[in-house]
Amino acid sequence: MTLLSDLRWRGLIHQTTNDEGMEAWIEEQPRTVYAGFDPTADSLHVGSLLGLIMLRKFQQAGHKPIAVVGGATGMIGDPSGKSAERNLLSKEDLERNVAGMGEQMRRFLDFDAGSHSAELVNNFDWTGPWSYLEFLRDIGKNFPVNVMLAKDSVKSRLGRNDEETKGGGMSYTEFSYMLLQAYDFVHLYDKLGCELQAGGSDQWGNI
Repeated sequence: MTLLSDLRWRGLIHQTTNDEGMEAWIEEQPRTVYAGFDPTADSLHVGSLLGLIMLRKFQQAGHKPIAVVGGATGMIGDPSGKSAERNLLSKEDLERNVAGMGEQMRRFLDFDAGSHSAELVNNFDWTGPWSYLEFLRDIGKNFPVNVMLAKDSVKSRLGRNDEETKGGGMSYTEFSYMLLQAYDFVHLYDKLGCELQAGGSDQWGNI
């Protein structure tokens, strides 16, 4: 059984960007894959297990897994599946949460496995030094607003005006989340040769 067949059998594949060519592409050579984890608490939760299982299965098949902890995106908060904006965490709280999650990930992933050793990275390391003008110039100009507005998590929030959303809609802060997440893939591709992203179905629009 191929890796992709095994993942499908386990119910871990909901959709891909290339169903027809994905299996042959994965089997062709070792690939680097990443999944993101939200550091809004100091511990992983049961939902995190699916992402870790996915990375572990890829590593067991000879591929290289990268666990991305969202030290930067965690400051923003993902609007997917949310009816109201989350409370933003301080840098100190995020650092503590990232450290705690990293220790737990080491129980699932092998960080000393040669060419396919797992890596744990924090996206604050590459987005933290940006200025706002650099972000707009280098990142924001590549994203058509009409495409962003079509995202399910955005459409479900726009126009709402109730107590849950504290006045309705979403903030620019939340709206920019998908730009940061998309840039994670660009950075990991450029610096670590990552070619594949895995995530929950609520992340499909971002992916």
